[in-house]
Amino acid sequence: MDGGLAVLCSGQGGQHAAMFDMVADCPEAKAVFDAARTVLGEDPRVFVKQNSLESLYTNRSGQILCCTQALAVSAVLEKTLSSRNVLYAGYSVGELAAWGLAGCLTPRQVLELAACRADLMDAVSPPGAGLAGLAGIPRRTIEEIVEKCHVWIAIANTSESVVLGGAEESLDNAIRLAFKAGAGTARRLKVAVPSHTPLLKDAVAPLLEAVLMHHPLPPRKGARLISGYDGEPVFQIQDGARRLAKQVASTVRWDACMEACVEAGSMNVLELGPGTALARMAHGGVLKDASVRAVEDFHSVAGMLAWLE
Repeated sequence: MDGGLAVLCSGQGGQHAAMFDMVADCPEAKAVFDAARTVLGEDPRVFVKQNSLESLYTNRSGQILCCTQALAVSAVLEKTLSSRNVLYAGYSVGELAAWGLAGCLTPRQVLELAACRADLMDAVSPPGAGLAGLAGIPRRTIEEIVEKCHVWIAIANTSESVVLGGAEESLDNAIRLAFKAGAGTARRLKVAVPSHTPLLKDAVAPLLEAVLMHHPLPPRKGARLISGYDGEPVFQIQDGARRLAKQVASTVRWDACMEACVEAGSMNVLELGPGTALARMAHGGVLKDASVRAVEDFHSVAGMLAWLE
């Protein structure tokens, strides 16, 4: 494989019953699944099979499951990834997983912080709020809708694609105006928390305290960790922790993260999942000339390794 490698850790939205199937029986992932069992209260491989889709999408379960997915796949690919220079970026809670993959936190610490993050967000989240996705209209139009409807840009994906956060009624108004403006997509997301908006500002300080209590380490040699807060690399770990905590109540600059991949020369991109949303965005955006794959594009671990090697 020629060119730099970027590994993207997915956020919530793609959880499903088969999300762990490819690596469920891999011995390299056993420690991750054991840690997740302790934090989740049930083996995640069993949880996704025996619980409703609604249960997979609850904030706490969803955050733990998404981080477990990234950590488990990374454990299976560790020998290949550890020998390379890799850029790591995470979407929403995926940034916590990216910290683990970059060597800043252990898998157990990542999962404990994912649960803590979810609990803190739930505790301060106002009732009747959530997120909505808009795509297909210019950013200027999106910003006008944001101002009119009193919502916030929670995640900036591209110049024409964002996730909005706010009260349900306000989001519904924003969706109506987006369709009127010609949006190709405008819909509520299966998230009951207005993540990455000022409505969650009271979760920032306690989350920062929780992160620092785990004494995170700087990224390992060969790992370049990108902050979702601003798309900049993490060099000083305490500064990185502050940005990681602020991200809960501030816009995630995924567009800046993708620009960071371009600037780093990442010609190969792998999304760890669950789902393929990040791979689709990367392939359709500034990384259109890169070789982009999601784990769920492959039928086997052998296929993933063959592509990576």
